[in-house]
Formats: sequence, structure tokens, C-alpha cells
Amino acid sequence: MTTDSHGRLIMALEDRKQREIEHSDHRRQIVTGFEYLSDSENAAQARIVAPAKFEQHFSNAKFYAIAQSSFAWRDEILRRRCPGKICLDYCCGNGEVALLMAKMGARKAYGIDLSPVAVENAGRLALDAGVGDRTHYAVMDAEQMQFPDNTFDVIHVYGALHHLELKSALAELSRVLKPDGIIVCTEALRHNPAIHWYRRRTPHLRTEWEVEHILGVPDIRTASAWFGAVRVRFFHLFTLLAVPFRKIIFFRQLLWLLDWADAVVLRIPGLRWMAWQAVFTLEKPRKWK
Repeated sequence: MTTDSHGRLIMALEDRKQREIEHSDHRRQIVTGFEYLSDSENAAQARIVAPAKFEQHFSNAKFYAIAQSSFAWRDEILRRRCPGKICLDYCCGNGEVALLMAKMGARKAYGIDLSPVAVENAGRLALDAGVGDRTHYAVMDAEQMQFPDNTFDVIHVYGALHHLELKSALAELSRVLKPDGIIVCTEALRHNPAIHWYRRRTPHLRTEWEVEHILGVPDIRTASAWFGAVRVRFFHLFTLLAVPFRKIIFFRQLLWLLDWADAVVLRIPGLRWMAWQAVFTLEKPRKWK
């Protein structure tokens, strides 16, 4: 192992991971703060330092305006489970959720990412938020983590598994999770043909590996090989219709109505697969050797 001029670890990585680093580094140099606020009334918290590049490379940020219900479901789980615990923000990006877990009372919140730029951004955000003493960020390969077995009580994963070799990632997550711990994952789904068409026509927003490895429900179910309890909830189908109205005064009322429709329709087997996202929890890790 060697280090670069900044003392950062350089890992021998296969080409797909090098491409992920390049893609992520580029994005994190454009938005250095809270990425999912970049298209909201709180856009200042996103810290957009390259506005000219933002429109091209973050044109999909508008979709996160309608993700409030899935964020709320995730946050409720974290709020209950994080206080006093050791937590991990897996593939943390700019580290926003590790920061959130620290504010929720985590004893220590770690964040790992392959992108050195993301890790630098995360450290600055945590210091600015006053939780630098309860957070720690590191450049690390998520498929070969450097943590001991049974390290974490709570692990958060947001939109990361489709960047990784899924079986390797699930095996590592199971290894580092404590027997009574929980993993909260949010992932986009591949089944809706309209959504997947959009992904294929916007290749500049993601790597080729990403597009080809968006998770399906059968992929989520494979997690049962490493976890004794896998629970899935589906979000965002009709709510996507609200995206064009996100800056309009009646947006919140419209979103509430469409969230209600989703809550009904996405209980129906088969139709629920058309959702944009799934939030699922993984518990009871199986410790294979």
C-alpha cells in the first residue's frame, strides 16, 4: 500500500472501482455539502461550488424533492436505534447521514467512501456542524472493509449497493454488523420501464456499472442468505408526478395526496415493483466463515 501527496491511502483497485472514484470525485467537487437539498429551498446547505456544472451533472436532483416519505421512514428507524450506539454510513458520499446519526445521539458515527474528495467534504461538514468529535470518515473499499467483525449497531446504506458487487457487499455488511444490529438501506428499483428508460438516456449522471446493476426485488431477496430478517417497504410511484410542481405553492398538498395514493397502490403485489425506491432493513446477520 502507498499514499499520495496528501497522505491518503492508494488501493489497488479494479477498473470499475477506479471509474467509480473518478465519477464520484467529479460530482463531489461540484456539490460539497448536502446533495439532496441542492434543488430545494435549502439549497445553500448543498454548497454548490461549480454552478455552471451543476445543471448538467445534477439534473436528477429534482427527483429528491418528492422523496420526503422514504426519508422520513428511514429517519424514524435511525432515530430509534442510533442513540448511544456505534454507527456506520456505508458509502457515505459527503457524509450527511453520519452527521445526522451523530446528531441523533450516536456514540460514534463512522463514514466510509472510495472517493477521497467525498471524505474530505464529509469531515468539513461534520466540523461545521459541531459533531467532529463523534464522527470519523475514511477512504475505504466497501467490499473489503477494515473494521473488525461485529463492530456496528446501526448501518445506513443509501443508493450504494448498485455501485458494488452485491454478494461481496452483503457478506461484508453481515460481517461487521453486531448480532442484534440493524442495517437500513434505500435503493432505487429497476422494474419500472419508464424510470429505467430515463436512466439509460442520461448516461452522464452515472457510471455504466450503475445502470446495469440497479437492484430488482429478487436481488433484495438474496440478502436472506446473509441476514435472517429482511423487510421491504416500497416508495414513490404516483409521487413522481409531483416533480414538475416542486416549486409551486400547492406542492406540499399535492405531494401529500400522491403519497396517500402510493401508500395504497404500493401494497399491491406486482404493482409495488413499479416503485422508484425501496427501503429495506436487514437484521440477524448470518456469520459465515
